Amino acid sequence: MPIKDLVQKGVVIGDGAFGTMLYQKGVFINACFEELNLTKPDLIKAIHSEYAAAGCDFLETNTYAANSIKLAGFGLADKVEEINMRGAELARECAGESLVAGSVGSASTASDAAESDNYLDDVRRAYAEQIAALDKAGVDLLVFETFADVNAMLAALDAASDNTDRKIIATLRPALNWRERGAERIKSALARVAERENVFACGFNCGMGPSDMLELLDETRDLTDKPFCIQPNAGLPQNVDGRSIYMCTPEYMAEYSKRMYEKGADIIGGCCGTTPAHISEIAKAVKGVSKADQQARVYSVKASGQDEEQEKPVVPLKERSLVGRKLANGEFLTTVEITPPRSISLETTAEKAEKCRDAGVDAINIPDGPRASFRQSALATAVRIKQAGISPILHVCSRDKNIISLQSDMLAAASMGINDMLFVTGDPPKVGDYPDATGVFDVDAIGMARMARMLNSSRDIAGSEVPDATKMTIGVGVNPGANDFEREIERYKMKVEAGAEYCVTQPVFDLDTFFRFTDAIKGFEIPVIAGIWPFTSKRNAEFMANEVPGIVVPKELIERMGKADNKEDAIKTGIEIARESIDAIRDKIAGLAVSAPFGKVDLAISVIQ
Repeated sequence: MPIKDLVQKGVVIGDGAFGTMLYQKGVFINACFEELNLTKPDLIKAIHSEYAAAGCDFLETNTYAANSIKLAGFGLADKVEEINMRGAELARECAGESLVAGSVGSASTASDAAESDNYLDDVRRAYAEQIAALDKAGVDLLVFETFADVNAMLAALDAASDNTDRKIIATLRPALNWRERGAERIKSALARVAERENVFACGFNCGMGPSDMLELLDETRDLTDKPFCIQPNAGLPQNVDGRSIYMCTPEYMAEYSKRMYEKGADIIGGCCGTTPAHISEIAKAVKGVSKADQQARVYSVKASGQDEEQEKPVVPLKERSLVGRKLANGEFLTTVEITPPRSISLETTAEKAEKCRDAGVDAINIPDGPRASFRQSALATAVRIKQAGISPILHVCSRDKNIISLQSDMLAAASMGINDMLFVTGDPPKVGDYPDATGVFDVDAIGMARMARMLNSSRDIAGSEVPDATKMTIGVGVNPGANDFEREIERYKMKVEAGAEYCVTQPVFDLDTFFRFTDAIKGFEIPVIAGIWPFTSKRNAEFMANEVPGIVVPKELIERMGKADNKEDAIKTGIEIARESIDAIRDKIAGLAVSAPFGKVDLAISVIQ
């Protein structure tokens, strides 16, 4: 059935990432994936077969970068036609009733325009050669995908107009910070693509996960009456053991795909990180949604002109809690961290909290399974601390719970009057007592911040209305001493964009490291709560310096701790160092998060007082 008829009939399912599958099957990331059409055809067919079995309506050929510009880097510029035709042949052998779509990726890079005045002429010629080869091979349609440069996309469409009459799906690669860069910019780019006569369908792929892609779809769907294609990544990649892992589960993407279809997406597939398992779940989820349901949803959204995020007002920060009030009013906030016990009783924990309360501390930070350890529930601990008469700040880790449980716990906390949250992705299970435990990681801290923001406006993560809005203060963790500092800052900014209202740093020891962080976040400032850890001994300082990732401890501080004559003197020196750090950074911070080493809250109180 032609692609036009498939769209008229209902949702059309594309396939998922090809490079991800090749990487999973042992192909090095720096290899020429397209050459495998010639050298390892059975491997290519195996992947196509998995996607066909998953229920997709069209298979994309393994020809994404099979143009002369990209192939030249591997000495294969003379094999454009051979690689493209063989790629189409392999897909056809596995397609069954599915269509075969010729994949055409961007031949240009972000720097090409600056490096060459004629770069569009060069890429137009490269596209023409590739498109002609795919047309000759008899593909059913073409997919122009992952174009970050709209001018390169238009050049590809120009080349296509002279070399094929196949239907074309043209998708741009959006920037994750598209709102920051100006929504009109991406809207203009999409409109320029959509107005081309040889474009059958347009939309977006890659660049972001399903949640962000849904927001972009909602913002841009009414710009064209042509079919709309959406192919998100499986979230944002996380570095695990040196590998980039995409964390979104098939079930999570399926739920969002259903929402995308209801919002007006006619063609849905997956990009980086997606697999046949993701496509299978997507197909199951959206095949049950009728075309009439989709149109009713789209038209009602267009008619209302309302942004879902504005359905209900969010409670002002200063009205949500003591912590929220202090942050909103610019009052200095003092907190002490108390770790939940490895026991049933919470009475000792409550006594420590009461001691902090009596000392004038504002709130208690409650870690959620720190270092992947087994402890009493952080939520139960927060309830008991609240009963002790001091505000709890509940840490929420995404390691142990899926998105259903995370949202349920947020509602549970709200029902018990616990509104102050700190969201952290969490350490992987392998660093803790149970290395073989399953790490869930449906979302990370960025996703949880967005989740909290949505619940604060009476919506769940799928966009469905929740009767009562939560009143969470949205905190996130940040590490000024991260080994990959640029990535840490990028993630910090993403947390702010997702809804973070304050951040808590890892313990501050090195002032230059901290000031580098505060300089780097200019333009994305939210209140910074400085983590403070009072050393108790030289050994403690050495441990922090050498065994806690991302912590920078100046050598002179370790030497200073080593000069202590006895245990009491060492503790006194540790408190002095902590106070000196606070004095040095005071004008850059909105408060303190002082740890209680080995559960000794007296040390933390001494630092604050």
